[in-house]
Amino acid sequence: MDLSGKHIVLGLSGGIACYKSAELCRLLVKAGATVQVVMTEAAEQFITPVTMQALSQRPVYRSQWDAREPDNMPHIKLGREADAILIAPCSADFIARLVQGRSDELLSLLCLARPVARVPLLVAPAMNREMWLHPATQRNLAQLAADGAVVLGVGNGPQACGETGDGRMLEPAELLEDLIAHCQPKLLAGQHVLVTAGPTFEAIDPIRGITNHSSGKMGFAVARAAREAGAEVTLVAGPVSLPTPRGVRRVDVQSARQMLDAATAAAPQATVFVATAAVADWRPAAPSAQKIKKDGTGAMPALEFVENTDILQTLAQSERARSGRLFCVGFAAESHDLAAHAKAKRERKGIPLLVGNIGPAAFGQDDNQLLLVDAGGAQPTERASKLALARRLVAEIARRMDIGAAT
Repeated sequence: MDLSGKHIVLGLSGGIACYKSAELCRLLVKAGATVQVVMTEAAEQFITPVTMQALSQRPVYRSQWDAREPDNMPHIKLGREADAILIAPCSADFIARLVQGRSDELLSLLCLARPVARVPLLVAPAMNREMWLHPATQRNLAQLAADGAVVLGVGNGPQACGETGDGRMLEPAELLEDLIAHCQPKLLAGQHVLVTAGPTFEAIDPIRGITNHSSGKMGFAVARAAREAGAEVTLVAGPVSLPTPRGVRRVDVQSARQMLDAATAAAPQATVFVATAAVADWRPAAPSAQKIKKDGTGAMPALEFVENTDILQTLAQSERARSGRLFCVGFAAESHDLAAHAKAKRERKGIPLLVGNIGPAAFGQDDNQLLLVDAGGAQPTERASKLALARRLVAEIARRMDIGAAT
């Protein structure tokens, strides 16, 4: 219920992407928001107000002359009640209306009359690729952003006209994630967060390897939470099948050595490093170039191992970390004696904060329980979703860095 208590005005301008707005409305309600739909006359050519009323559970507003308001001023009341206005789809024509301050129908009128300092305006453009690339559209988008609106960007792919390219409205789930992120406090604004996530895979031969049960869900949640908090985020991900959080730069790797190289390359720009990855401690010394076959004797082939370089310790001992320009957070997945092992690991790594959890109870799950360990002791969290825990961790990092300021 990430939008619990939020009241969202969902505006629909004319475009075939209105069919996505029905699913977006459903997702907003599912996330806890109340949704007031406002449609232009053009939008009604693509989807009916009846559909949007059924999904929002509220009458749809369509005219500035709507007599349901006692003072006949829906353009004032609707904007004052909203926590945010999201226009999806936002056509090229409607973008031009917003830039010009036109107000000859309800949706553009309420956008113009909204309290700008308190009610953000988010727009999800949707149009043909040539319309999107036209200089007039790009000028209007730049001006719209300069005027304080949040332009959410577009997707790339096949379009209703039969062409392919930029201009598609973002998918409902993407728009929901962007809106949720916009509503989160910007505790890490101006920071660059580096996150490692997932397992590593250490090859024995071209077919087999050594890995672990880490799903990467916690690390991906941390990356999303950091981006929500206003940070630039680089996510170095081991072999996992998870979608990249919106607005996050992702670098895919396989082995511990590849993860070390990627993390080391990103570290000079980072101000925070969160090492959630379950990195293999050892790797085969000499992986076979061909698949190792059974020889019929029952004898197991001998494997020699070498220790992988410790990524967290490497970055924690870097000049950047020692000078206080890189705040390092470690994770420890244990099978027993969590508090003792976590405390020992924090001291061994020389980091200000370590997050412990019981691996077998966390791997692959959508929720978890953490133990936050610092120089002052250990503090357990309640069991919660990994995203909720990631947001709490972000707040803890901001507090310790003395940079957090809710917005």
